Amino acid sequence: MPKSREMFERARKVMPGGNTRTTVFIDPFPIYAQRGEGCRVWDVDGNVYYDCINNFTAMIHGYGHPAVTAAVVDQMPRGSAFGAPTESELDLAELLVERLPSVEQVRFANSGTEGVMMAIKAARAFTERSKIVKIEGAYHGSYDFAEVSLDSSPANWGDMPASTAYAKGTPKGVLDDVIAVPFNDTEALRAVFDAHGDTIAGVLIDPMPNRAGLIPARKDYLDAMVEIAHAAGSLVIFDEVISLRLGYSGAQGLWSITPDLTALGKIIGGGFPVGAVGGRADVMAVFDPTRGKPALPHGGTFTANPVTMRAGLAAMRALTPASFAHLDAIGSLLREGITASLARHGLNGQCVGLGSLFKVHFTALPITDYRSVYPGASERMKLDLFHKGLLDRGVLSASYGLFALSTSMTEEDAREILSAIDSAVAAIAPKQ
Repeated sequence: MPKSREMFERARKVMPGGNTRTTVFIDPFPIYAQRGEGCRVWDVDGNVYYDCINNFTAMIHGYGHPAVTAAVVDQMPRGSAFGAPTESELDLAELLVERLPSVEQVRFANSGTEGVMMAIKAARAFTERSKIVKIEGAYHGSYDFAEVSLDSSPANWGDMPASTAYAKGTPKGVLDDVIAVPFNDTEALRAVFDAHGDTIAGVLIDPMPNRAGLIPARKDYLDAMVEIAHAAGSLVIFDEVISLRLGYSGAQGLWSITPDLTALGKIIGGGFPVGAVGGRADVMAVFDPTRGKPALPHGGTFTANPVTMRAGLAAMRALTPASFAHLDAIGSLLREGITASLARHGLNGQCVGLGSLFKVHFTALPITDYRSVYPGASERMKLDLFHKGLLDRGVLSASYGLFALSTSMTEEDAREILSAIDSAVAAIAPKQ
């Protein structure tokens, strides 16, 4: 990959570490993408890969979807952004309100991070409380409060999670206003609300948190969360930036849960930068400027720009119940195949997930939460070998074992991906 190496050396001169996104860095250098088509990407050296990360779950249709491309081509000559609202944001908002029963009103932003940030701020403005409860190890973007306890380690583990900083220099006040709890543990959640309930604005939950293991939440846990939070006068915030791709009405539709606020992003932008927060009308009223300064002012130069809105509308319209059935089918094929491959080659590991998402963990221990999948040195080595082994075999995935499929993949594609995964697993097995 000489051209990728050369580009990385150029990049190191003008970007810290030669990088703009920590997540795409690979040691000793990342591959540089040149183009994408359907479910494949080509790098600058001409190598072709099945794309099984799809820009970290955002490209649910892969690349060059005709309806999305046509929507963008049609909009660009008309203008890419205005200092005024357009019908495009209304159209996408109506679609989201229709698909998500818990969402009565929507407000757009430019990233999933912003969507989560505005949801947290909305919960605080509505309740006039400051504290947020979140799951240990769960990723919710780059907002300080959402990053707390993202990568806690055995060095600071106790019986209950402690609020730990992700980035150096995080103010103590941020840590004081975030309470981390273990995943799928109803009693721990209840104990936190018993102790702090009158100060808690909301509980933030990704129902299948990627960085915390991609373990699905239990239905009884989510039901109890709603009950406990509401009894304390707090709100439930669903982070569906990723999990919206699990079904026609997102994860909340699969679990039949009605959160008060929902953060959105990724697939609702059709491949363009996007974020959103939606929820109950009375809660969303904190953004309402029609009676003077709102409780929560919010703006953004490129928020709801018509290119993103039109691309997102086309992408979401193409996500039919049949599309989700197809994603479920190829996802199940791969999860079952990977499980069989690990067993066949005698390699300790498990594959977890739902729908178009799955994750490989190199552990034989029961998988329950962030701590149960925290990788030691041996597990990190296997993940690295697995990731690079797949690159050698023409499959692009996340370095930490995450896979995200696209509607452009066929069953034949899925079987070829599974063959590459089986070969990569076979190569690792002798090294365990």
